Amino acid sequence: MRRDTEHLEIGKCMGMILPVRDALDVLNGKWKLPILISLTLGKKRFGEMAKEIPKITDRMLSKELRDLEMHGLVKRTVYDTIPVVVEYSLTEYGYSLDKVIEELRNWGIQHRQRIINGVTAK
Repeated sequence: MRRDTEHLEIGKCMGMILPVRDALDVLNGKWKLPILISLTLGKKRFGEMAKEIPKITDRMLSKELRDLEMHGLVKRTVYDTIPVVVEYSLTEYGYSLDKVIEELRNWGIQHRQRIINGVTAK
């Protein structure tokens, strides 16, 4: 009987770990969340995002935008103007991360406050 219980626990744990791992694989790295946050405030041109996100290089911004676009979170729109204008925006799927980002923000605020107050693990 104990083996069955252990097997169920392992299955339940894996059922939680795998989807979280999948999400982290898409959002991994230092820059993806800041890019997504920047785009939650509206459409942006490349240069606007580069200015809003401190210390990101143009090369890294370009790479991460391509990756986010590949995952269906960001849309790249090219306007047939002179000069050519390119805008980036969140897709509807990208906006589905709003709650996740808000919860991470809330947790980060609480965590920062704990650190400032010198609270250690209990």
